[in-house]
Amino acid sequence: MKKGLSLVLAAALCVAAMTGCGNSSKETKAETTAETTAETTAETGEETSGAAEAGTKLTVAASPTPHAEILNAAKEMMAEKGIELEVIEFTDYVQPNKVVDAGDVDANYFQHFPYLENFNEEQGTKLVSAGSIHYEPLGIYPGKSNDLANIADGAEIIVPNDATNEARALLLLETNGVITLKEGAGLNATANDIDENPHNVKIIEMEAAQIARAVEDADFVVLNGNYALQANFNVETDALAKEEADSEAAQTYGNIIAVREGDEERPEIKTLVEVLKSDEIKSFIETTYEGAVLPLE
Repeated sequence: MKKGLSLVLAAALCVAAMTGCGNSSKETKAETTAETTAETTAETGEETSGAAEAGTKLTVAASPTPHAEILNAAKEMMAEKGIELEVIEFTDYVQPNKVVDAGDVDANYFQHFPYLENFNEEQGTKLVSAGSIHYEPLGIYPGKSNDLANIADGAEIIVPNDATNEARALLLLETNGVITLKEGAGLNATANDIDENPHNVKIIEMEAAQIARAVEDADFVVLNGNYALQANFNVETDALAKEEADSEAAQTYGNIIAVREGDEERPEIKTLVEVLKSDEIKSFIETTYEGAVLPLE
């Protein structure tokens, strides 16, 4: 459960990784790549998706699990279309958007659209979705306690502290009878919107990347899918409760490829989205994560 790298180390690694990136997304590679693409087209009789120039390099910032793993699985398919895919891993929910906004990388893959909207509003950025790829059910996991039906008075429950994921966590707790939220709170709910709290549970807000490390310090924790996977939790087998496929959250929180406004029309970005939504990558997601990550249409 304690495999996560510290944020300081992650930041250092990210800086080191970024040093060599520059404007690499606009560089072209050797003619051999172009020739390979041309040969593939000739053999299949089909043009590759979009009109990305052969030899294009695309850099994508991503959370290690599952996002970077999914991107790495797509590298070969991207190469067949003449695009070199470079994946740069981050372990937090802030830096991936900042490096895209700054133009240091081409895109990121770690967040859902409500989080992106909230980030844009708070940070003044202009990032947009280029496509939804998968969905990760949020889960309630045991800490010092493992029985949601018999919660002790004053039990402590850790939830993500960012606006959108905290609302998801509170809605999941409400669905499972732990609390009741004020009418209309919905996807904007905060701890201040708790209307009924029969067990007097204490909601502890924590940065999402840190929650898995605090499992033994609270009675229950609510984990995002990627951080649960990094901590060797599986929502299907380890969670006491999870967001269901027909829940409001499932319809809202698909994980997206995010880019600077206007870049969603770039051929190489469109190709990336097409590849990530292909049957091959859907099959990879389904077999690798066994319900903890679900591909979207």
